[in-house]
Amino acid sequence: MRPPIEQLADLGPNADISALSASGAQKYVDALTAGSDENFHVLSRFVPEAVRPDFAAVYAFCRWSDDLADEAPRDQAPELLRWWRRELEACFADPSEARHPVFAALRQTADRHRLPIDPFSHLLDAFDQDQRVARYETWDQLLGYCQRSADPVGRIVLMLAGHRPSSEDPASAELEEWSDSICTGLQLVNFWQDVRRDLVERDRVYFPSEEAGIDAETLRDWMARPKDPEARVPYIRALRALLHKTMPMFDAAEPLIARINPDFRRAVWLFAAGGRAIGTKIDRSGCPTLWRRPKLTKLEKGSLLLRASMK
Repeated sequence: MRPPIEQLADLGPNADISALSASGAQKYVDALTAGSDENFHVLSRFVPEAVRPDFAAVYAFCRWSDDLADEAPRDQAPELLRWWRRELEACFADPSEARHPVFAALRQTADRHRLPIDPFSHLLDAFDQDQRVARYETWDQLLGYCQRSADPVGRIVLMLAGHRPSSEDPASAELEEWSDSICTGLQLVNFWQDVRRDLVERDRVYFPSEEAGIDAETLRDWMARPKDPEARVPYIRALRALLHKTMPMFDAAEPLIARINPDFRRAVWLFAAGGRAIGTKIDRSGCPTLWRRPKLTKLEKGSLLLRASMK
């Protein structure tokens, strides 16, 4: 399937979208998911079969949101995101207004699992923020971003697993705290892995400048000096400090796995273990992410999958 950004003529704000049947909308999000990032596709196999259609609907919403924010021309992205938010609000306000296949499928998921609009709205808040904010000064500012860009996904997964929000069931408060820790950790590890790509392709720097003592101009200068110790050493030291501050966040996996719906334990373990493995890979490879992007080998991924299957 073509990426969402290439479907705007047929499914964008100016398109005359014909309502699909429930099964037609589900087929659309299933097809989009089937061509998704390999990591998500593998992860989806570790969730109960009964909720895989719901995972596909949530993924399709996130994929469209991400493409509108990052793949559209910069001057068009804000308006496209406003359109997408209007579609989201219409979907939750009146099911008959959910004509876009993503929202037609998402509405079914929301009805089945009594999902509120809030986590989806918070995700869009993060994509909106990316259009306005490209630099972060403090660690707390960065964590605030993660609360919108990453933590809502974990909250949605908890609800798909049958755990009601803490606003309805106080017993879920600890589950949400652990989930938030894992999701924030994974978001941060992705930032540390993609320092070069974010800077070059999107002019974004998620290094908190006060925490690391490094600004975007310095990073660009160092990036052009890959063999210069005066560039490499301070960058590696700064990144390693941030990485070591991030890694303990994955410790929340153990108590969460012990309490979450048992049918979701393998997926949660794999999600957290994957983040920890990437962070460890960055650390052991010498924190070189301003010049190259460390990633897991097929053997390392296979080992994680084998261990997940045994949980």
